[in-house]
Amino acid sequence: MLDIYTYLRKIKILILIGLMSFSFYGCDDFNPLDFNAFSVQDDVEIGRQLDWQIKSNPLEYPLLNQQSAIDYVQNIVNQIIQSPVIEYRGVFVYQVKIIRKDNVVNAFAVPGGYLYIYTGLLKFVDNEATLAGILAHEVAHAERRHSTKRMTKAYGVQFLLDLILGSNPDQYAELAANLFAGLALLKNSRDDEYEADEYSFKYLQSSIWYPGAMKYFFQKVSDNSTGSFLEELLSTHPLNENRIAVYEQLIANAQLGQPDENNLFSQRYLQFKNTLP
Repeated sequence: MLDIYTYLRKIKILILIGLMSFSFYGCDDFNPLDFNAFSVQDDVEIGRQLDWQIKSNPLEYPLLNQQSAIDYVQNIVNQIIQSPVIEYRGVFVYQVKIIRKDNVVNAFAVPGGYLYIYTGLLKFVDNEATLAGILAHEVAHAERRHSTKRMTKAYGVQFLLDLILGSNPDQYAELAANLFAGLALLKNSRDDEYEADEYSFKYLQSSIWYPGAMKYFFQKVSDNSTGSFLEELLSTHPLNENRIAVYEQLIANAQLGQPDENNLFSQRYLQFKNTLP
């Protein structure tokens, strides 16, 4: 017999099937593929499984064990998630790990608030406010549940029904292993990037950091766009002139004052970078 939770999940998927059929037969205003068939708890479990996969693959993902560096970055995340706009504080883990690869400038989030940042990005960034903007951007990907929305589109209704109603206790682990094999869920759409930029900006508006500091990162990426060390970043976080323009509009609309050392924290960040191996 199905428990009430599984029964409600089944109803949710059946509603999705109905909405997809309704859209197919002439409702152009509703896009059912924006629907997320996964629950928030699914995000947590999928993220936990993916985190295990990453920790179990030290050749591809060598994790930095320098506790002072981990604490520094984690403290920034802990402050970001105090924003009143955050929805899943206390539900998602919002735990950061540092991957020791100086030749990769990137960061990514998997469902459930598991965040990863490469030492290459930490060394690429010039001030703490920019790092906070990048981390807030990854928090936004988790908060807006971009990965499981993409999975809903990619796997289809039958797979989701099998996942939710199946009796195989290893199904989530198998799903995580398949995702891990290519980490295709890391490839954000441009719409995802726009939304993550917008929410990153919102999160930092109630913080100690200048909310517009991501513009320095965009500019530095643009200036070095032919560098091979940026290939992974640009494949998972597409950057174009329109995205930069949209971000500049966020700054203009907020009527921000000029940033300075009191909200960029350049010197403090330089001291931190000098401690990295």
